[in-house]
Amino acid sequence: MNLRKVKVFLRLHWIGVVSITLLIIIGISFVFFLQAAITAWTTSESYFKKSALAQYGMFFYIFLVLHIISMPLSVVAMLWTMRGGYMSFTKMGKKAVKGADIRIGWNDVIGMDEAKEEAMEVVRLVTDRAHLQRIGGKILKGILMMGPPGCGKTYLAKAIATEANLPFIAMSGSEFIEMFVGVGASRIRKLFKQAQQLAYIEGGCIIFIDELDAVGSQRSAGGFGGQREANSTLNQLLVEMDGLKDKEHNIVIIGATNAPESFLDRALLRPGRFDRKFYVQLPNLEERAKLVQYYLKGVKYDPAIDVARLARLTVGNSPADIANLIREATLIAVRNHKEQISMKEFTEAYDRVEMGIKHKVVFNEDERRKIAYHEAGHAIAMYFLAPHSDVFKATILARGGALGFVMPQPREELHIGTKEQFLGNIKVSLGSYAAEKLKFNTTTSGVGQDFNHAMQNAYNMVWRWGMGSSGLVGDYTLLETMREDYGSFRGEKSSFLSEKLKEQLSADVQQILNTCLKEVEELLRNESDLLDRFAQELLAKDELNYDEIEAIFKEFNKIRPAIR
Repeated sequence: MNLRKVKVFLRLHWIGVVSITLLIIIGISFVFFLQAAITAWTTSESYFKKSALAQYGMFFYIFLVLHIISMPLSVVAMLWTMRGGYMSFTKMGKKAVKGADIRIGWNDVIGMDEAKEEAMEVVRLVTDRAHLQRIGGKILKGILMMGPPGCGKTYLAKAIATEANLPFIAMSGSEFIEMFVGVGASRIRKLFKQAQQLAYIEGGCIIFIDELDAVGSQRSAGGFGGQREANSTLNQLLVEMDGLKDKEHNIVIIGATNAPESFLDRALLRPGRFDRKFYVQLPNLEERAKLVQYYLKGVKYDPAIDVARLARLTVGNSPADIANLIREATLIAVRNHKEQISMKEFTEAYDRVEMGIKHKVVFNEDERRKIAYHEAGHAIAMYFLAPHSDVFKATILARGGALGFVMPQPREELHIGTKEQFLGNIKVSLGSYAAEKLKFNTTTSGVGQDFNHAMQNAYNMVWRWGMGSSGLVGDYTLLETMREDYGSFRGEKSSFLSEKLKEQLSADVQQILNTCLKEVEELLRNESDLLDRFAQELLAKDELNYDEIEAIFKEFNKIRPAIR
């Protein structure tokens, strides 16, 4: 291993070694001639002889300094500039990190169990090449990690480098792209050259390219400027990945992207390149509970905190979102002069992250009353008509762009939507309109966003998912898109849908909205006392949490319908 390090050092720094050697030779020669001059000075009988020898020695020294020393230094400066000087655009400036210095092991990888199993297999293949070669196999060259942002793709790549104990070079796809054509390709070459040298010394190397879509998007024909630079950079990446086949360097390239697979160039995904794919998905309920426990280790918290409730509260959150939630809860605890975080800080942090900070909006009593009944209508409709969600919180304090809100919490983790769920969501959205109309015999502009959500659900049900009462089946939004593309191509407007069909689809949308509204109005009329009680409690406290909301419904002996 030491011999390999010496070879690589000489390969990288041969110019400096040659220059230093020349300087040593020149120095020894200078000492030799200086000694000869001194000897001539002391042994010569004639003053003129001594003077002449001394002058010759001095002239020779000046000649050496001006010509012999300056020439190699000029050559060194020229070669240094050609190979990427201080101000060179192609300079990378990326240093490899030893795997042992990263210190992210498998025990630190939480919330991505399936991807973790795939990564452990990669580590086994990288560290046990001999077994793989005995059976005729070849080491993996490219791994593509795909998934939403914040799910831990970079974290998983660092864990692979730690467990494999190999040098780790991390770069972003945008670091290769410049305004000058050829710069990105040069940086790609330097990156792989550095990786090959490290693999030669350490027995392997891992290259991690984050945001791979910045350099690996689909190429287009022609183009100039930036497009040519992107194409040439991607071409060089493809060539370098193919070059890894010529010699077994034990280099693994890991790419990460949030973009869909179709966005990447097909040549990048063919066998021999990024042919192994990891899908790093959002954590499920069990994984979120583990993440909450993991991040709580670094903070002081109340032991009475319900981890299961926090896991249910964070449905759809990534590991980064959960870490940010706990970080925000600690800031709120410090602001409130507390020594540990409790469930109260968590709920306040969740509100702040999801809805923004509270606004100091001053409402008059009539406005507060209308907002309270508005939110009470949402809450009661959600409790009875949308059993797939719990009423987690209700507030009449302004946050973000809302003057108040009711926060739902899914009772179970769902991955597909049913007709009953969409109808329940529409009824919840229309609960505010029905409550205002029932109590004040008028409505406010606050129902605008609610109507938007209700109509979007009803529109998708009819136009996309075949859930309308007339029985029309098909995705009619696709035909509308085709109409726009076809019309713009021909320079005229055309439609693949008849006016009669459009009228029927629109009638189905309106029928869903009216049916849902009638059901909500009937519910609120029958539960008028509960509606008043809920609104009065909101007016008194401004905010109601889950336990307080459940207590109100229990006062009236109400039980949630079962999930159908």
